[in-house]
Amino acid sequence: MKKRNLGNSGLEVSSMGLGCMGMTFGYGPATDTGEAIKLIRAAAERGVTLFDTAEAYGEANEKIVGEALEPVRDQVVIATKFGFKNGDASAGLDSRPERIRQVTEESLRRLRTDHIDLFYQHRVDPDVPIEDVAGTVKELIDEGKVKYFGLSEAGVDVIRRAHAVQPVSALQSEYSLWWREPEQVILPTLEELGIGFVPFSPLGKGFLTGAISQDTKFADNDVRNVLPRFGDEARQANLALIELLGEIADAKQATRAQIAIAWLLAQKPWIAPIPGTTKLHRLEENIGADAVELTAEDLKRIEAALGRIQIQGERYTAAQQKTINR
Repeated sequence: MKKRNLGNSGLEVSSMGLGCMGMTFGYGPATDTGEAIKLIRAAAERGVTLFDTAEAYGEANEKIVGEALEPVRDQVVIATKFGFKNGDASAGLDSRPERIRQVTEESLRRLRTDHIDLFYQHRVDPDVPIEDVAGTVKELIDEGKVKYFGLSEAGVDVIRRAHAVQPVSALQSEYSLWWREPEQVILPTLEELGIGFVPFSPLGKGFLTGAISQDTKFADNDVRNVLPRFGDEARQANLALIELLGEIADAKQATRAQIAIAWLLAQKPWIAPIPGTTKLHRLEENIGADAVELTAEDLKRIEAALGRIQIQGERYTAAQQKTINR
């Protein structure tokens, strides 16, 4: 796979990574551990070097990533995250320095490694000054336990304040053809400061692949059951985007997923999306986006077509939205 630099920090990764959350968290029943390990290793064999996990995805997630990547540890970048009470996203935020240090030691053990390549604050904690968070990660970097500092779903003010204490190497936030808010102020700020961008949900939590229809039913513990954008009326309205993607994909002899990822890759050279999957054929499909070239004319046509479509539904519930961009 092609390589990209996440900003000017010196962190080089494959043009897209693998989001590992869905293997144990968020999208229905957990994947069999052995199958998950096989998939992660298949990704590494195919040139993927960025692997994304988090304490909040459950201990099993980091353990799977650690075991899968142990044989190739020096060839990959492992990203994980801190920021929730007891690692439970439903229990509230906790980015106190002592908690960050505790998570560091526990993650190192689960990941079977002596350092975390990219350590993100999972969500901004309004009760802990971001300067204290950045300062703690700076100490961990000085100690050799962490290499690079990242933020997730942070706003411009927080990014700037954190960056002044410890350079931020990457911001991870949602960005895709159906969620383009980062273009307003986030991307210009990242470009100014030399920070890379790692979009999660680049395929709209599966919607942009075309595999989700009006009749699709999700497992009881699938987060999409409560997301407004997947409600019946919103889903029906948003299928217009899927039709558009199909037309573009057919013209480029690609799939909808490949066009969605290629579009992201074409936005900035320091963007590295992390589509997640539990299936080998989807992994190979996503990786195939690395070879899809969208011309300037292609991008203009996509932009014009998107201008005629209004995406329906908020991406998060009101309660979930409160934890974003503090």
